[in-house]
Amino acid sequence: MSKLSTHDAIVIGAGPAGTSAALTLARHGWSVAIVEKSAFPRRKVCGEYISASNLVLLDRLEIGDAWRADAGPEIRRVGFFSGETCVEAPMPDAKYGPAKDGFGRALGRDILDALLLQAARSAGAQIFQPCRAVAIDRDGDMQRVRIQARGENSGDETTTLRAPVIIAAHGSWEPGSLPSQLEKINHPSDLLGFKAHFTGSTLAPDLMPLLAFPGGYGGMVLADHGRLSISCCIRREMLARLRGKHGSGHDGVASPVSAADVVFHHLMASCRGVSDALDGACLDGRWLAAGPIRPGIRACYERDIFRVGNAAGESHPIIAEGISMALQSGWLLARELSGAPSGRAGREAAGRRYQAAWRGLFSTRVHAAAAIARIALGPGGPLLMAAAVRNFPQTLTLGAHMSGKTRPVPGLA
Repeated sequence: MSKLSTHDAIVIGAGPAGTSAALTLARHGWSVAIVEKSAFPRRKVCGEYISASNLVLLDRLEIGDAWRADAGPEIRRVGFFSGETCVEAPMPDAKYGPAKDGFGRALGRDILDALLLQAARSAGAQIFQPCRAVAIDRDGDMQRVRIQARGENSGDETTTLRAPVIIAAHGSWEPGSLPSQLEKINHPSDLLGFKAHFTGSTLAPDLMPLLAFPGGYGGMVLADHGRLSISCCIRREMLARLRGKHGSGHDGVASPVSAADVVFHHLMASCRGVSDALDGACLDGRWLAAGPIRPGIRACYERDIFRVGNAAGESHPIIAEGISMALQSGWLLARELSGAPSGRAGREAAGRRYQAAWRGLFSTRVHAAAAIARIALGPGGPLLMAAAVRNFPQTLTLGAHMSGKTRPVPGLA
């Protein structure tokens, strides 16, 4: 059995990018459908830090007060942990916003995404969850998205959604064959993402350090309810080497060892700041893994499919700007679409304006992140970075500023 539903826009993915676009369009009178494959609340491989430049946007999305009530402490210092090196410097503040919001904070994706999705529902968006988009095809001036419910009791029922606008907000890790999805080709140099929460850590509550270690990089921050969020990326070839090393017992017989255990021990052995902060801490939930990440700038618009978040372009997470770029890209797109004339010509013009706005706001930080990541991942990179920040701690403040953490969102400052 199949059902048919018609909308002005269909958003595939209910992360910060998709819901930012969906609820903004819904408040402009659009009929919006959101298709999300996972049941909420759910955790994600994500650093979870949101810079202060987004607080005006969160207020516009009408979740600012709820975000402030749950988010962790203000992050007033940026740090660097690598080997025995532990350096810190001031975090630049956002001078254009309210005085109470001069610094960013962290909130778990299990809480943030649920807040945004509820706001979209309250704005009138229709939610299809948990459902997966399995096919997209054109129907004249409209497009059809066939979705299937997920879960034990979902059966064989499918729903077909029709809309002139499709917004791809499913990230860059989503496998599949939709026109908006990326081809998956594995390489030894791929970066795989890992994430965990801990309770009882001793990390200073206002400090967010960058972690540099052989074969990868990461970050840690105190988020909501006393949870420490730690996330990192590691090269596939380094992970394989470490698993081979740790998977052999004293008798030389291979024994199974999880990738997460290997990554955790590598972090603890490679960064004294990490081992100090997590000494006596307890893992809260399980480690998560995802990837490989696909940094780079992609087409923001093709054939009435608009991309937001990581689907549009992705920076190396070494600069901790993923959620910021997601929220802001959804807002940028909705602003252009809501003001565009109806019809394909209007949508194409909106797509061109959105792509120009996206690149103007994000391209510098994508390239800057790539340059920093190349240093961190190169031969002797952690040692080189450690020497630089020991001698010039102010480079940490400058790097946070260059990554976009103080740049206002267009149209909101």
